[in-house]
Amino acid sequence: MPLDLIKTGTYLTIHLTVGFTVAYVMTGSMALAGGIALIEPMINAVAFFFHEQAWKKVQARPPRGSGRGWARTQATFA
Repeated sequence: MPLDLIKTGTYLTIHLTVGFTVAYVMTGSMALAGGIALIEPMINAVAFFFHEQAWKKVQARPPRGSGRGWARTQATFA
């Protein structure tokens, strides 16, 4: 399993726990807290996965002024 998916899963677990706890403390309702805890972090986890992918692309870009030689040294990533 790719590391990004493992990170996303652990992030989701933490976020579900925190989301449920905060929602329960604020509402006193287990049903409402459960609904909030499931919906918001699930959407956030998907957004986090794509955020990680975008940062990988940013980090893979050649440094400014590196010229064409940089691409030859990065062939292992292609």
